[in-house]
Amino acid sequence: MDFTAGLMALEDALGQMLARITPLTDTETLPLHQAFGRVLARDVTSPLDVPGFDNSAMDGYAVRLGDVKEGAVLPVAGKAFAGQPFHGEWPEGTCIRIMTGAPVPTGCDAVVMQEETDANDAGVRFLKPIRPGQNIRLRGEDIQRDAVVLTAGTRLNVGELPMLASLGIPQVEVVRKIQVAIFSTGDELQLPGKPLGDGQIYDTNRLAVHVMLEQLGCEVINLGIIPDDPDALRAAFIDANRQADLVLSSGGVSVGEADYTKTLLEELGEITFWKLAIKPGKPFAFGRLPDSWFCGLPGNPVSAALTFYQLVIPLLAKLSGQHTPALPQTLRVRAASRFKKSPGRLDFQRGILQRDAEGMPEVVTTGHQGSHIFSSFSQGNCFVVLERERGNVEAGEWVDVQPFNHLFGG
Repeated sequence: MDFTAGLMALEDALGQMLARITPLTDTETLPLHQAFGRVLARDVTSPLDVPGFDNSAMDGYAVRLGDVKEGAVLPVAGKAFAGQPFHGEWPEGTCIRIMTGAPVPTGCDAVVMQEETDANDAGVRFLKPIRPGQNIRLRGEDIQRDAVVLTAGTRLNVGELPMLASLGIPQVEVVRKIQVAIFSTGDELQLPGKPLGDGQIYDTNRLAVHVMLEQLGCEVINLGIIPDDPDALRAAFIDANRQADLVLSSGGVSVGEADYTKTLLEELGEITFWKLAIKPGKPFAFGRLPDSWFCGLPGNPVSAALTFYQLVIPLLAKLSGQHTPALPQTLRVRAASRFKKSPGRLDFQRGILQRDAEGMPEVVTTGHQGSHIFSSFSQGNCFVVLERERGNVEAGEWVDVQPFNHLFGG
C-alpha cells in the first residue's frame, strides 16, 4: 500500500505557496535606527559621490611626477590630514606629507607610502619607481552620485544601514510590518502557569511561533487558545481574518473527529493543500481566507516548528517583498552515527553538526526523533535531510544538512 498517496512533495507545496503570494504594497518611512530587519520598498540612489573627493589611500607623501628626479630629495612643503586639507601654495620641487583619507592637493599625481621613502631633516628620497595615480582613491570610485546602491526588496541589516548613513541618508521607505494572527486549537491545551487537567498539556507551539514571528519583524496578534468548538473556531477565524495579512493556527489540521479547521477553512475560504509528504509535519494546511492567507501548523511541537521553518519563513519573505528567497542553506557532510528511516517521506531529523578529529564536518543524531521531542532543537544545531525513498543511514554515508538559522540559535 502506498501510504504517501495524496501527499504533496515539499518543493511542490512551497512552489504553489510562493506562486500565489503577492507582496504587500503599504509602506512607511522610518529613521535608520528603526529600520533594522525591514525590507526596502523603493530603490535607494546615492545623493553624492563616494569618496566625495580624491584622497590618499596611505600615510605617505603626495608628489608631482615632474618633481621626482632620480636620487632627488624633496623638501616637505606642508601637511594634509583627514578633515584638514593642504590649502597653501605648493612650490615646485617639494612634496606634501599626507595621511590616509586626506584630500590630495591640487596637481598631485601620486601618493608614495611612507615605507617606500627615506625621510630626514633635508627632505624625502623615494626608494621605488612611482606610478601615476598610485595610492589615490578617486572621487566616485566606490559609489557614484545617482547610482542605485540598494534595490527594493533588500532586507536591511548591519551591512546596509551604516552604508546608507555614510551617504547622509537619514531615513528609508520600507514595507510595513506583516500582521500575523495566531491561535492554538484544542481542549487538551492549557496555559503555562495554570494546573493541568486530565489529559491536558501546556501550549508550547503558540509561544514558539510568536517568538519566531517577532524575530522576523512581524506584528503578532495573539488570539490565545480556541476550544474544540466549531462556533468558537469560526469566530476566531473571522476575527483573525479581519485583523491580519496571515492567519496561523496550531493544531486541528489532521483527521481527528474534533479537528474542525479544515472544514471551516473550506466554508470560509479555500484550501490549496493540507497534507505533505514530509516527516515530521505531514498535516500542514495552506489556503486563503477572504482577506488573508492561512497556514495551519500541525499540533506536534517539532512538526509545527519544522513546517514554520521550511514553509512559513519563505512565505513571509515573499509577502514582505524580499527579492532573495529565505531558503535554508544545505551542506553535504558525512554521517557519524546511524540515522533510522523508512522510505516514503522526506525526513527532517535533528542532528549535531560538528568537526571530527581531522577538522572535517560530520553530523550525529540527537537521539529519539519523535515529533513531540522538542528538546531535540535545544540539543541539535541542524536538520539532517533524508531523501524520500532513502532508508536507514549508516555511519560514513553522505547526507544533506541544513544548519539552524538564528531562530533556533544557529
